[in-house]
Amino acid sequence: MQFTVTDVPERERFEARDEAGVVAGVVTYQLTGTIIAYTHTEVDPAFEGRGVGSTLARAVMDDARARKRTVVPICPFLADWLVKHPEYEGIVVRTTRKVK
Repeated sequence: MQFTVTDVPERERFEARDEAGVVAGVVTYQLTGTIIAYTHTEVDPAFEGRGVGSTLARAVMDDARARKRTVVPICPFLADWLVKHPEYEGIVVRTTRKVK
């Protein structure tokens, strides 16, 4: 199954939709200048296990890179995903504290 990810700035979130246009998952954010804080990732239970979270994570990180933004990964899912994807390290702000 293919998912299309789009930015919905008026709702401060990215949405992943399936071929029928159904929202499968979202990543919410707060944007201040060139700094974007990804605050929450949520996948609809009907779409769990289909790669929606990873599709969203890659899309939002590619978008941030293309727009020359600095990423603050507040969302635990995205923070964990980034550990496995060091290719984005150059645009990510890291802290020694964990947000729980």
